Amino acid sequence: MCCDVFTDLVMEHFMCPRNVGSMPDADSEGTCGDPGCGDSLTIYIKVKDNVITDISFLVFGCVAAIATSSMTTELAKGKTLEEALKITDTDIADALGGLPEHKMHCSVLGSTALKNAIEKYHARTSKLEEA
Repeated sequence: MCCDVFTDLVMEHFMCPRNVGSMPDADSEGTCGDPGCGDSLTIYIKVKDNVITDISFLVFGCVAAIATSSMTTELAKGKTLEEALKITDTDIADALGGLPEHKMHCSVLGSTALKNAIEKYHARTSKLEEA
């Protein structure tokens, strides 16, 4: 049934997600969860010269949650922090060829966790600069 609802690209990112795993030496991490469905995402980033040089994720969720988390990392890797902050849930869904309306909340997880990781990074580095 799920294969009829999702695009081939969604299924590809679900079956073979990119950049999966925790990152113990991450410069920052951001989380987001949806209590309504139980999905939970953590995104880890490594930053050098204001560019996301490495990114990974851990997710607990459905097909769409896994696929959108994977695509979020693909879209953000190699981008400046400012560029990555502009990635929206619609960008993520569009990059996957679309999502059913009832699964769009999964793309919000990706954009929100990424934004949280970047904001946490900025907060930490600005405190270091003040010290």
